[in-house]
Amino acid sequence: MATVYEIVQGIHQAAANAYDGAHDKKYSSDGEDHKVGLKREEGDPIVDSRVMDGFNVRVSGNTLMLSYQAEIKLKEFHDNSFEDDVESTLNDIVKFLKKEYKKVTGDTLSLSAGDKTSIHAQSMSRVRNWIQATKTFKIGGMKDVESTGEKSEDRLDGAIKSFLELGREKAKKPQNVKV
Repeated sequence: MATVYEIVQGIHQAAANAYDGAHDKKYSSDGEDHKVGLKREEGDPIVDSRVMDGFNVRVSGNTLMLSYQAEIKLKEFHDNSFEDDVESTLNDIVKFLKKEYKKVTGDTLSLSAGDKTSIHAQSMSRVRNWIQATKTFKIGGMKDVESTGEKSEDRLDGAIKSFLELGREKAKKPQNVKV
């Protein structure tokens, strides 16, 4: 059974293996395609115009927070299937993370979807927009980890509590204080 540290380290290594250029078999070390599901993977990186998109993972307690950032055209933003496209991109990223985690650690990664996807759009110009999508997942197999957002028990040591109860007035003064 993997420890919490090993699980988090494996997740971050799987995400790091999705760097720009790693997807194309011409540039990869093993000579195979590694498709993540990002828009920047389409076309040739040297000849075609670049598409700006990427993702980030964060772990907080037993929760994985997946963030996706992309630069899109206004026409794409007003399309009826815009939210579905972003959701499918997030699902492709999760599939890639699970597959890459299996390669890195040899274990499987269990992720169960949490809240609804949060999508924020900002205008850059009359043609381009910047979107940021966030989705949370619960990581399976992480034992001895407290979930974030839950109230934790008070675990202050008795000596610390008595020290704090003394306060400024009752605390022992140094010898050089003449008050």
